[in-house]
Amino acid sequence: MLQEESDLSLIIAQIVQKLKGSNLYSQLERQAWASLQRPEIKLESLKEDIKEFFKISGWEKKLQNAVYSELSVFPLPSHPAAPPEHLKEPLVYMRKAQGSWEKRILKSLNSMCTELSIPLARKRPAGEQKELLNKWNEMGTDEPDLSLFRPVYAPKDFLEVLINLRNPNYENGDSLSFRTHLGLIQVPLKVKDIPELKECFVELGLNIGQLGIDDSTQVPPELFENEHVRIGQKVLAEQDSAAAQQYIRQGSPTALRAELWALILNISSQPEDVLYYEQLKTNVIQHDLLVDSLIYKDVKLTASNDDYYFVFEDYLYQVLLCFSRDTSVLSHFAFNSASPPKSYIRGKLGLEEYAVFYPPNVAPLCFLYHEPSKLYQIFREMYVRFFFRLHSISSHPSGIVSLCLLFETLLQTYLPQLFYHLREIGAQPLRISFKWMVRAFSGYLATDQLLLLWDRILGYNSLEILAVLAAAVFAFRAVNLMEVTSLAAAEAVLADLSTLKVMPLLQIFLFATVT
Repeated sequence: MLQEESDLSLIIAQIVQKLKGSNLYSQLERQAWASLQRPEIKLESLKEDIKEFFKISGWEKKLQNAVYSELSVFPLPSHPAAPPEHLKEPLVYMRKAQGSWEKRILKSLNSMCTELSIPLARKRPAGEQKELLNKWNEMGTDEPDLSLFRPVYAPKDFLEVLINLRNPNYENGDSLSFRTHLGLIQVPLKVKDIPELKECFVELGLNIGQLGIDDSTQVPPELFENEHVRIGQKVLAEQDSAAAQQYIRQGSPTALRAELWALILNISSQPEDVLYYEQLKTNVIQHDLLVDSLIYKDVKLTASNDDYYFVFEDYLYQVLLCFSRDTSVLSHFAFNSASPPKSYIRGKLGLEEYAVFYPPNVAPLCFLYHEPSKLYQIFREMYVRFFFRLHSISSHPSGIVSLCLLFETLLQTYLPQLFYHLREIGAQPLRISFKWMVRAFSGYLATDQLLLLWDRILGYNSLEILAVLAAAVFAFRAVNLMEVTSLAAAEAVLADLSTLKVMPLLQIFLFATVT
């Protein structure tokens, strides 16, 4: 009990310290001073009167939302005597693997610089700065020669690193349950089984209304959708982040999604946010980085050729180029197994290569936010809260290693015949599903289905649903997959996910599977 109280005190102190450096703190301070001029504020009951003023004026709710947002990203509690690196990643072999992976990436970048005689960073000449500024909103029309630039790594390279992960304490196969895991991931992490997933994702139950199912044309909308929209409007009127997160577990109405996501992520467009975005834009205009060319090439190869996202090509360049200059995201490395390289522009940049190797999934957000600074804030928060875990090696339940293991365990346990068949023909299921999970299904599902999936990621503050959906896709195509005789044939069966309906797949797999 004393330990729990100590942990809680530590968390409170850290959150207070974090908020003291925020814009909200200075706003609250200004409001408190201004309230002293109000006639209802009495000196003898000053503390209580100011609290009441904050409650009535809505500032208390803003403070609650800020605290809730911090708690959502707060690292899991650790022993008070644990060294700082344990906050980043408690398992030594995971930290070592991540360190080796980072060295490999940096080596690849540096060798590219040497081969092409291109610096990592340079200041743009005045003429070039002016030209870039003039075409800022039309960067998609630019066609630079990027034939000499190569991707730093592909998903299959990252997967091979994960496949070779080993816990030295389990080299002799001490654990029977661990020895019986026949998948590619061979690390003993605890992942949920279907009964535990049912308990976790209880709001996805068959008897609970869902957007993505109960708003279909076969069901009269007044049975669910109209009422769900009404409740959503009430949640937005209350401006309560926790209520919004609970609400969105049943899916968000299209018209409310942009506001609900912003509320859950505690983002409001303040003048200083717009100014900060403009400062990042200025940095892009002034400095040319090697990764700029990699960003251009990746967008050209992916989003530009995508029927859903090609119209947002200019937005993608703007957001990703600004993200590569944003030093504020460095704070999230305190609880990320990765470490920021410090070799760019006087050591101030650190995340640009992560914004390139697996391009953060910004494209779907363009459907929701058309104001560049708001789009940027939402993307940055989604990345540092969720998506960075898909691109770094860690033992976190939402980390890519755990997701891979969860996917393989679900298939092996609940679809053993399919799992063994694919394994025997050299078509290990993870080799197919890995690219879906590492991109959070961006570029694979139809946009409306992808946004319904991301509603649940936000609602449950977890990426585990990605592994569940990947297993559900295999279950849905099981009959066809049992007939294939090669990896290529299995990939062909699963090549097009654009017609899939996410919510029925998840519900059937979770709540109709015999456990």
